[in-house]
Amino acid sequence: MAENGEEKLLAVARHIAKTLGHNESMADDILQIFSTFDGRFSREKLSEDQQPSDDGSGGVAALERALNSLDSQISRFVASDQPIWSDPADSAAFLDAIDELVNLTREWSHASSEKPISACLSRADDMMQQAMFRIEEEFRSLMDHGAESFPEEDDVDDGEEDYDDSQIPVAQPLTDYDLIIDALSSATINDLHEITKRMLAAGFDKSCSHVYSGSRREFLEESMSRLGLQKLSIEDVHKMQWQELEDEIDRWIKAANVALRILFPSERRLCDRVFFGFSSAADLSFMEVCRGSTIQLLNFADAVAIGSRSPERLFKVLDVFETMRDLMVEFESVFSDQFCVVLRNEAVTIWKRLGEAVRGIFMELENLIRRDPAKAAVPGGGLHPITRYVMNYLRAACRSRQTLEQVFEESNGVPSKDSTLLTVQMSWIMELLESNLEVKSKVYKDPALSYVFLMNNGRYIVQKVRDGELGVLLGEDWIRKHNAKVKQYQMSYQRSSWNKMIGLLKVDNAAVGMNGLGKAMKEKLKEFNMQFDEVCKAHSTWVVFDEQMREELRTSLARLLLPAYGNFIARFQNLGDIGKNADRYIKYGVEDIEARVNDLFKGTSTARK
Repeated sequence: MAENGEEKLLAVARHIAKTLGHNESMADDILQIFSTFDGRFSREKLSEDQQPSDDGSGGVAALERALNSLDSQISRFVASDQPIWSDPADSAAFLDAIDELVNLTREWSHASSEKPISACLSRADDMMQQAMFRIEEEFRSLMDHGAESFPEEDDVDDGEEDYDDSQIPVAQPLTDYDLIIDALSSATINDLHEITKRMLAAGFDKSCSHVYSGSRREFLEESMSRLGLQKLSIEDVHKMQWQELEDEIDRWIKAANVALRILFPSERRLCDRVFFGFSSAADLSFMEVCRGSTIQLLNFADAVAIGSRSPERLFKVLDVFETMRDLMVEFESVFSDQFCVVLRNEAVTIWKRLGEAVRGIFMELENLIRRDPAKAAVPGGGLHPITRYVMNYLRAACRSRQTLEQVFEESNGVPSKDSTLLTVQMSWIMELLESNLEVKSKVYKDPALSYVFLMNNGRYIVQKVRDGELGVLLGEDWIRKHNAKVKQYQMSYQRSSWNKMIGLLKVDNAAVGMNGLGKAMKEKLKEFNMQFDEVCKAHSTWVVFDEQMREELRTSLARLLLPAYGNFIARFQNLGDIGKNADRYIKYGVEDIEARVNDLFKGTSTARK
């Protein structure tokens, strides 16, 4: 027992001399001072315990004594039921014992080929294994209890209670992403760093990284769960109803922003502090911590990218695309090391895939326009549902014009000299829509009504283009050309419905002669009244939805019709005997004609919708 105590005392003296002595000369001076207090601390006594004798037997004995001393210390800590790090003195002593064991192993490793030394080193390895198992438990305990010591989300009192920087709760509502969360106190981080140094020095770097990443990964996944992010497979996402998926996308956007701008940078900083001085171990551990959550985020975005190309999904797909685009800087900075390059590259790939999805949705919109059948005619020549749908869709899409410009510029297409690829895409969709409407106009049996249909839909298209970003894309020249096209539809309507009627009000004296003039005019007036009644009856049920265009059309008809009719009636009334009885044949006065014209295009409630 006394011999064991003396060995411990000598071991302590050697450790002090070695720790305080920065070189051999200083260590000798310290040993000389020790020897003046106690003969057991003589330079020879202390030195002989460290250096092997010429025949090696003394060296083996010194190694065994040192191992016995360290075994006693380490075994006491390994067998303890209490956390070693609950007492700073115990934790310091345990770390010192591990340091001595590491140094002792290194000092004697050059003689490992000698059987007695090899046996001692094998024993030292066993001791190190026991020490590492225990220190791993301490490491895990510090990680877990350190994280648990911070307040839970439900325990926060509406911001009235003050917290220091190390007590920021996870997953609170955020308005500013420019912050870092310290999930562990500085004291705990320092303790973890000291343990990390010993585990890596002993060659237990993988075990250290595994324990660290396991604990932090659990913490990170819990934080992601609090943000509302579910663990969904790609198949789960594709089975979702659209409304449910829209809500999930909103949650994903919030979670992705918090993860990439707060949680991951916070984990990066914590990792760098715990593994300070060991960059490779820090990088590996960080990757293991964040990989699962990052893959979860990326898998959801990928599921959205490869999902349905239904046009109504465009806007949410754009939201995911924009989120990934805006977070690319964070992906590049947070995942900048060699171990995270796969995650970084996958993020870029999925971002590009989302762009492909957006372009694919526009292709599906083209197909939807092509496939829209030309069966039932819209009552009264009013707006066709496909016109309203496509134009409102494009207007809404163009609110994200800059994003769409980026999406189409990355499609490897070749823009024209004066147009961007997005302009080309929009122009093409407009051309498809107009062609589709031309086909639909043929459903009407009355050519005049087909022109009213084209007039209405053409006017609606121009209005929707002119009043938003779509007009910026297509340009003033496009708007002027299509305004002229609408005017042409108006003229075509007028010619097909009213020109023949105007022809009845023209009388060729030379052709009929004076004797036959009265009879001819009477027949023309009769035919005019019949046609006018028919046209007014039919056209009053037709619709011109735009008030300005409706008034322009009525005014144009009045200017065409009223002077011709007034001249005809006046002339008819001046025809001798027939003129005296003109009221028998004249059904409408000029004011009556004007009133009937003003009743045109009021349509029905169905036609106006």
